[in-house]
Amino acid sequence: MLKDQEILNRAKEILNTEKEGLEEIIKNLDNSFVKAVRLILNTKGRVVVTGVGKSGLIGRKISATLSSTGTPSFFLHPVEALHGDLGMVIPDDVVLAISYSGNTLEVCEIVAILKKRNIKIIGLTGNLESNLAKLSDIVINSKIPKEACPFNLAPTTSTTAALALGDALAICLFELKGLGSEDFRRNHPGGSLGERLKVKVKEIMLKDDKIPVVQEGTFLKDAIIEIDRKKLGCVLIVNNYGNLSGIITDGDLRRILLKFQKIDDLKVEEVMTQNPKIIEENRLASEALELMEKHLITVLPVVNFDNKLVGILHLHDILGKGTFKFTV
Repeated sequence: MLKDQEILNRAKEILNTEKEGLEEIIKNLDNSFVKAVRLILNTKGRVVVTGVGKSGLIGRKISATLSSTGTPSFFLHPVEALHGDLGMVIPDDVVLAISYSGNTLEVCEIVAILKKRNIKIIGLTGNLESNLAKLSDIVINSKIPKEACPFNLAPTTSTTAALALGDALAICLFELKGLGSEDFRRNHPGGSLGERLKVKVKEIMLKDDKIPVVQEGTFLKDAIIEIDRKKLGCVLIVNNYGNLSGIITDGDLRRILLKFQKIDDLKVEEVMTQNPKIIEENRLASEALELMEKHLITVLPVVNFDNKLVGILHLHDILGKGTFKFTV
């Protein structure tokens, strides 16, 4: 049985083998990588990633990383593709096919079909003489000296190399598109609360036809229909210039019904709460949450620098699926 130190030494050997593989990838990286980046950057479609086995698992992760960093992508399993899913690929798409040997039958088969449809193919392979390399418009060399497996069989160093190359593609594209942290957070609305609180209000607010809004002069009964339609528990009232005049909430409605025997002739400005709490669209979500907590409210009208109504923020838009308790 191996001693503790022997296990640690073996682990270091394995990691060094994978490090040497990455060093080889870096050494061999050439203009083909640049061409791949520019091809994806200029495409109007998505990046379709495909592969089977361990390469397929790596492909799924590469596709997810591309999507989360601003490059639309999805994973296409070669077997499913041969049974109808090829219809998911449109003419403007680019295919990233992963096969270390470059001769994986299922991968080469769908690549050959897509090639006939004039779909651009980027091959990620360790065999530049393979079928995949010959079928590809651009080939990224992923050749490594050896696998970390003692028999040089199990995909280990080769999958690490493919994953790293996928990361390099995604981050180069992310930066070339001029995207930033706000763009990343916008694609991660279910992330940690700490991250969501760093987002600007305008990134998470509801806007356009999702805002429950009516103009001054609207009958209350019509405003109630708007409350029911938008399902945010309130309606915002604006004047002819788009400035916020007031708000009517579900709670206000209960009080109105207790106060007035008939509401048919009531207009919103007669019963609305004037000068409601608001937040400017470029403020942080953390500030909105603090305001909601301080005043025990769950919605905030959002205005721009001209004080025009541009959106509405609900507590759930900040917290996602999390839970929150007011501290009083």
